[in-house]
Amino acid sequence: MKIITEICELLILFMSSVAVLVLICGVVKSSVKFVKNELSHADKASVLRTIKNELGAYVLFALELLIAADIVESIIKPTFDDIAKLAALVVIRTIISYFLGKEIDQEIENK
Repeated sequence: MKIITEICELLILFMSSVAVLVLICGVVKSSVKFVKNELSHADKASVLRTIKNELGAYVLFALELLIAADIVESIIKPTFDDIAKLAALVVIRTIISYFLGKEIDQEIENK
């Protein structure tokens, strides 16, 4: 049982690390595109919406990875406090994901 717990803890660390890397990658890519857009003479508003949507997709993916990591953590450490914390985090992240996804879909439909 101890080996399974250790494997799960490594899995949690891996998923959390990947989520952070995804978020950093999205921020860096979006920042580079933003700077290029500001230095060009292109249609800035249109490009900014695209950049915002791409960053939103990265944020959504990172949130989903963090939710998965929290679920695994609550499985291996099922105290009431951990489960309550997980429930609160899942609700908050799900609400953020829902509205961010809705906003991205709305932007895509408007194109």
